[in-house]
Amino acid sequence: MADILSGGRFVAVMPIEKGWSEDKKYCVTNTDGEKYLLRITPIERYETRKALFTMLEQVTALGIPMCLPVEFGTCTDGVYSLQSWIDGEDLETILPLLSETEQYILGLKSGEIIQKLHSTPAPDTSPNSIGVEEWATRFNRKADIKIQKYHECGLRFEGDKYIINYIEENRKLLENRPQCFQHGDYHVGNMMLENGVKPLEKALKIIDFDRYDYGDPWEEFNRIVFSAAASPHFATGQLRGYFGGEPPLEFFKLLAFYISSNTLSSIYWAIPFGQSDIDIMMNQSKDVLRWYNNMKNPVPTWYLKDFYIQFIDRVPLKLKSPFDFSFLRKYGAVFKVLDDQDSGNICFGISDGEKRYFIKFAGAPAERACVSVEEAVANLKRTVPIYKDLAHPTLIRYIDSEEISGGFTVVFDWLDAECPHPMYPLSRKKFMTLPLEKRVKIFEDVLDFHAHVATNTYVAIDFYDGSILYDFNNDKTAICDIDFYAKAPYINQMGRLWGSSRFMSPEEFSLGAEIDEITNVYAMGATAFALFSDSDHSPEKWPLDMKLYDVVMRAVNDERSQRQQSIRQLIEEWRAAK
Repeated sequence: MADILSGGRFVAVMPIEKGWSEDKKYCVTNTDGEKYLLRITPIERYETRKALFTMLEQVTALGIPMCLPVEFGTCTDGVYSLQSWIDGEDLETILPLLSETEQYILGLKSGEIIQKLHSTPAPDTSPNSIGVEEWATRFNRKADIKIQKYHECGLRFEGDKYIINYIEENRKLLENRPQCFQHGDYHVGNMMLENGVKPLEKALKIIDFDRYDYGDPWEEFNRIVFSAAASPHFATGQLRGYFGGEPPLEFFKLLAFYISSNTLSSIYWAIPFGQSDIDIMMNQSKDVLRWYNNMKNPVPTWYLKDFYIQFIDRVPLKLKSPFDFSFLRKYGAVFKVLDDQDSGNICFGISDGEKRYFIKFAGAPAERACVSVEEAVANLKRTVPIYKDLAHPTLIRYIDSEEISGGFTVVFDWLDAECPHPMYPLSRKKFMTLPLEKRVKIFEDVLDFHAHVATNTYVAIDFYDGSILYDFNNDKTAICDIDFYAKAPYINQMGRLWGSSRFMSPEEFSLGAEIDEITNVYAMGATAFALFSDSDHSPEKWPLDMKLYDVVMRAVNDERSQRQQSIRQLIEEWRAAK
C-alpha cells in the first residue's frame, strides 16, 4: 500500500483546513501542473467512501456542476479519493459582494441543480423489497430521537415549545412522501463560484456530498436556513428555481416541519464544538422563530414573494411586476442592467453593434423605487435641461431623450467605468485600493466639475459617491446622476432633501433653509472622506497630509460660516495645502 503523498506523483501539496469532516484534505498538483482535491479517510470507512465515490460517478452523469471523481483507492494513511479541483471562491464569502439580482440568479440556478439531482430515485420501497424504509415511519422515528436528545442535552432556547408543538401537530404531513437521492447538506456553505466563468450562474459548483442520503426531496431544504441568513434573495431564487415558479403552500408547511426538527438537533449537535458554535445555533433558533412568527405562519418572512426577475437579451433585472421592454430594441441589444436605484429609474447598457449607450428609463415598476411611476417619469423629464446646461468633459454626455412606452428615456454615451459606492462592493474594493495619487486626481476632478456647476448658478443636490464613475483602464473620472441639481437660489421645501446622509449638510435637513454653494462645499468635504477614509472623519484614518485633513474638516463644519464660502475657495485651500 503506497503513500500517495510521496513518490513524486505530486509536485505540490497544500493542506486544506476548512470543514467538519474527519478527512485530511489537500490541494495537490501533479507533474503536468494539473490540480486535484485529495481526500484521505481512515481505512475503517473504506466501504462508505467507496459507496460515496460510486455515487459521485452517478451524479456526474447527470451533469451536476461539481468536483468530478477521478480516482479511488487505498494508501498507507487509509482510503483516498482524487477529484477535480475547482479554482474559485466559497459562495458564502462572495455572495454579500454581489447584487441582489445576482444573488437571486445564483439561487435560481442552485434550485435547478438540486431538482436535477432529485431525479435519481431511492431504492424500491415496496413491502417486499430490500430498499429504504417508508418515509413517514423513518422520519417520525428521527423526529422522536431529536426531541429526546434536545430534552436531554441540558440546553434550551426561548420559544422551543412552539417548535416542538409544530412538529407534534404536523406529523401527518410526512405521509405518502416520495424519496430520492439527496445531497444531504445543501446550502451556500457547500457551493463555490469558479473563477473566470461567465455568465455568473454557470460558475456555480456544488461540493461536499459526504452526507448524501435518500429521503423526501423537500427535506433537502432543511439547511436553507443558512442560505436565507446569508441572502434572502438567494434562498427565494433557490425555491423558485426548484419549482419552476412559486412553491406550493404544502411545501412551505412541510419545510417548516423539517426546519423545526433541525433546529432542535442543531443545539445538541453544537455542544462538542464549543460555545461559539452553540451561540450560532442558539441565534439561528431565534431567527427561525422570527421568520415563522413563533410557527404561526408557514411561509417564512425571508421569502420575497413580491420579488420578480425579468430577462432582456438574457440579462436579468428585478422588478415589482412584469413590464414590456421591447421598445429598447430600437436602440440595440441590452448587455448591462443597473436596477438598484431608489429613484424609480432603471438603467441599461445597450449596443447597436457600432456604438454603446447608457439609457435611463422611468416608467417601469422598479423594485427599489421609493416614488411612484408617475413621479419617477416627471423627475426624469426635469433632468434634460440640467444635463444640457452643465455639459462638461467630466459629465456623462447627453445625447437624446423621448417619451416612449408610457415612460421617458434619456440616452447618454456609454462609459466603461465602475462606481465606488458601497452598493457595488467589488468595484468599491477595487477603487479603495487605487494609489492615493489617483484618488486625489479623482477628487480634484469632482471639485473642478462642481466649480463649473457653481459658475452656471446651479447647486448640487443628491450628490454622493454613487454619482462618481471611474474608468480603470483609461484613468478617467466621470460624473453621472445629477438629476436633482437645481438652479440657484434653491430653498429646502422638503425638510430632509434627497441624498445620502454621509454627504448632507445640516441645512439639507432643515425646512426652509437656503441650499447654495456653501452647502456644496460640505458635500465636497464629505466626498474627500468617502474617497480617502471610507467616510471616517477621524484623523487616525486620514491617509494624506494633515494640512489637507484640516481643509476638508473645515468644509464639513456644521456651521456654514466656518466652511469655505465657495467651491473655488475650497480648491485654492486644497492646492495650497498639498
